[in-house]
Amino acid sequence: MSKKLVEAMADLEEDAVLAEVKALKAQNVPALDIIAYLQEGMSIVGKRFEEKEYFLSELIMSAEIFNEASQLLGGGMGGAGSSKYGTFVMGTIYDDIHDIGKNIVTTVMSSNGFNVIDLGVDVPTAKYVEAIKQYKPKVIGISCLLTTAFDNIKECIQTLEKEGLRKDIKILIGGGPVDEATCKYVGADHVCKNAQETVEYSKKYMGV
Repeated sequence: MSKKLVEAMADLEEDAVLAEVKALKAQNVPALDIIAYLQEGMSIVGKRFEEKEYFLSELIMSAEIFNEASQLLGGGMGGAGSSKYGTFVMGTIYDDIHDIGKNIVTTVMSSNGFNVIDLGVDVPTAKYVEAIKQYKPKVIGISCLLTTAFDNIKECIQTLEKEGLRKDIKILIGGGPVDEATCKYVGADHVCKNAQETVEYSKKYMGV
């Protein structure tokens, strides 16, 4: 157990994190063990965010440090081999090309142990259908920053129901104008106001 790495990650000490990852790697500590220490640190970051000790900027910084550290171990966190909690499919609904919020969520979810499938922006319903059939996620995320695209989310969710894919998954929505009324209107399961809420909801649903 590398308490030093966990604490450095939790305290957002980038230089210390990278130095410790290199040191552990030199000692032939398995990459998956090092990732586990980093994820433990990320979990503390999440708690501090919930307690308002950290804010969005720290959350983003933690994900960036995590990604940089994982690169030292031979790649990012997108592969199924690094998945601790299962697969999460995410995209910005069609007719909307905003990606900042989506990118924050996918990065933070990935660094918290989820295998993230990022569908990108302006994602058509057919692409969600295809991804759900292929990856069989328990949770999917739909990002939307335009009120004009709310009907597109509704259409997407209705199509998933018609395809028989809805009953096995939870659909999370998020974005600036999205609220509980939107959630009810489009037929989603939950509104996530930030990336950490997405992590916590997904962990809870997956029984973590």
